[in-house]
Amino acid sequence: MSSESKSSLMKALVGIGIIVLLFASVFLFKAPAKIILPAELQAVLWPEPRQLTAFELSGVDGDALDLARLENRWTLLFFGYTSCPDVCPMTLSVMKAVYDSLAENPEIQAKTQIVFVSVDPDRDMPEHIAEYVEYFDKNFAGFTGSIEAIDALTLQLSAGYIKGEPDEHGAYQVNHTGSIYLIGPKQQVHGAFSPPHKPKVITEQYLDILKLRN
Repeated sequence: MSSESKSSLMKALVGIGIIVLLFASVFLFKAPAKIILPAELQAVLWPEPRQLTAFELSGVDGDALDLARLENRWTLLFFGYTSCPDVCPMTLSVMKAVYDSLAENPEIQAKTQIVFVSVDPDRDMPEHIAEYVEYFDKNFAGFTGSIEAIDALTLQLSAGYIKGEPDEHGAYQVNHTGSIYLIGPKQQVHGAFSPPHKPKVITEQYLDILKLRN
């Protein structure tokens, strides 16, 4: 066999070898299968968790809501204001029922925090907010801050609020998102529970999410 023939044969064998390796890599190194969310969670969980960036809101006695406070625990967070006539007290009552139901799973309850953020900083001082949330449960925490500080969080969660026009007495309402946001221990937003809120449903979905994403 001439040297040219040998060279051509070697090139052909090398080419075949490369093709075999490419096919093998397809089978051996398949991309991980996309997780299909259970039907009951598709309206709650976002397709991918959203990583939060720095923000800071103030609580009572120097307490703060920031990335550090969200680390290593799950957080159920709701935006509202203490003068809210209906949605806020109803939602916090639901969150109280959810939190109480977690007592059947003490380890999960211990790693779950309930947070209320006021979007009405002109009227809601930290001391007032603390009294408000403690009415529902002493373990709940409340925070607020400047409009800029509040927006640093709401924009990341795609939450909204609009201050209404004051009446002749200076009273006003604040329209706000009614969802309860779920933030994980790696400071990522996993999704939101939209109204109407049912404690039993939220509890069941929350426990299912922990199994899926813990």
